[in-house]
Parts: sequence; C-alpha cells; structure tokens
Amino acid sequence: MQLRFVGCGDAFGSGGRLNTCFHVCGSETNVLIDCGASSLPALKRLEIDRNEIDLILVTHFHGDHFAGLPFFLLDAQFSRRVKPLTIAGPQGIEMRLKQVMEALFEHSSGTKQRFELSVVELAPRQRRSFGTTTVTPYPVVHGESGGPFLAYRIEAEGRTLAYSADTEWTETLIPLAHGADLFIAEAYMYEKVVKNHLSLKTLEQHLPDIGAKRLVLTHMSDDMLSRLDDIEHLAAEDGMVIVF
Repeated sequence: MQLRFVGCGDAFGSGGRLNTCFHVCGSETNVLIDCGASSLPALKRLEIDRNEIDLILVTHFHGDHFAGLPFFLLDAQFSRRVKPLTIAGPQGIEMRLKQVMEALFEHSSGTKQRFELSVVELAPRQRRSFGTTTVTPYPVVHGESGGPFLAYRIEAEGRTLAYSADTEWTETLIPLAHGADLFIAEAYMYEKVVKNHLSLKTLEQHLPDIGAKRLVLTHMSDDMLSRLDDIEHLAAEDGMVIVF
C-alpha cells in the first residue's frame, strides 16, 4: 500500500506547496484524505484516476482541507463517473458541503449525480468501516470556526496510517498514532508554540509515547521550511510517495 502527497502545504501555500490532499491506494484501497482547494489540478497533474477513488475523508471545514470538493464533484459529473463515492467527515458535513457547493457554483448542490453519492458523519472514537477500510476518528484542537476537528487512524490491508490533521498538542494524538506503520503529523512551526497548531519540538517530546514506526511531517510554515536541513525527520513534498 502507498500514500502520495498530492498536496502537503499550509493554508498560505508556504514554499509553493499545494493544499492538503493525500491519496492512499493498494490492491483494495483507494482513499483520499482531505481535499483542499488546489486538489483537483494536483490530482490531474499526478495522473491519479479520480473516478476510482471510493472514499474521501475530511478532517475539518477550512478551505485548504475542504474547498476542493465542489471541483472534485463537478469533475466527476462531467467525466461521467459511475462508481459510487462516499464522503465522510465531522458532524455537519452534509450541510457544509451544500454551503460550499453553492458558494462556489450556484445551484450545484441540487444537481443529481450520475453516480451514487453518500455523505456520512463520523463521531469521535467510533470506528467505522468502508469496505475493507476501517476509520477511527479522534477529536483534535484547532480553534472555534471550521470544526468539529478530527484526526484519523486508518486501517487497511494489514497496515495502519495515522494523520494528526491540523491541531495543537492534545493527548489524543497518542492513541491516534500509537504503533502506526505511518504517522503523518502537522509540524507548522519549528519551536514556537502557536495556538491551534503543532510545533516540531512539542511533537518530539511525545514521540516516545506515540511509538509510530515512521513519521512524516506536513503542513509546514515558512518557519519550518527554512529549517529542513537541520531536522532528522522526513518532511513531505508535493508528489512524494511513501510505501508502507
């Protein structure tokens, strides 16, 4: 199974990186994690077949994680997708999806898709299976607007992937990523502690308790990007592939 960083940037495109969007695929797995505003052109540039994606997991409703969905869905309609698609995310996702569809393309939320579309709310700490993929959401801390905020532990094909999403340090990151084959963690700042975001130095203090087998840093600000030569951890880049 592999993960490709379709986009790994922050909300401001620091370092020219695209908005958050990860593609996980294997023999029976085809999942997108988040779908930021720049996701559709990035998916096309990487020649990822959007119509084979079965599940899109949304961590929260900020534009750099969520605003690519109207483009994705309209592209699916015009490319005559027939395969069913599930979009799953925090409480309120159905209403939020309609709102963003209408904001970007008026009347588009009322369009009847040619394919079966399911929009599913996920509750914190309640495991949910989608085919061969099992998802456990964990609550994280990322401010007031744009939530609820979820991180995901994903089990598929005998592998476990954990993604912190955008969050300041919270103890739920320990069970989220404990023993995971791959832990994708926000490292927005290098050392400075800022509200609602995670710094690398804060994360490093807790890595022994987390005990993930591999770590990849994502959602980095200019502060972090300027220090990449000085850190020992693998940092995501757009287009990068991790096999796990």
